[in-house]
Amino acid sequence: MTTDVTKTTEKTPVEAPETTTGGRIYRPLADIVETPDAVTLMLEMPGVGAEDVDVTLEKRVLTIRGKVHPAQPEKLQLVYAEYGEGDYERSFTMSDDFDADKISASVSNGVLTVTLPRAVEAKPKKIAVTTA
Repeated sequence: MTTDVTKTTEKTPVEAPETTTGGRIYRPLADIVETPDAVTLMLEMPGVGAEDVDVTLEKRVLTIRGKVHPAQPEKLQLVYAEYGEGDYERSFTMSDDFDADKISASVSNGVLTVTLPRAVEAKPKKIAVTTA
């Protein structure tokens, strides 16, 4: 008689950040729009308020973190849930052609918008061509 014991363990993906709280960390979806003057990032971060967003730029790495405060309905017991709550984190490696002092961020309707203006030296220059 043989016994087949299958042990299933759920592993954390290698690319997932480690947490000290034991909660989930999601990688927010992002759209990136580029113009000659700036690059704009738009990240989906539902449940995150402006006071709970941390945007840092260190050694050309732009890191965005968002903290979610779980909703606890009073006097209600959750029977079924499809929406997973957790914090958000995403990093982008940037080139040197952005003006770090003019980066701005705002949040509205669950979307964080980060605008990275190009440095004056990095903006394309139009060269006038004349006839000789």
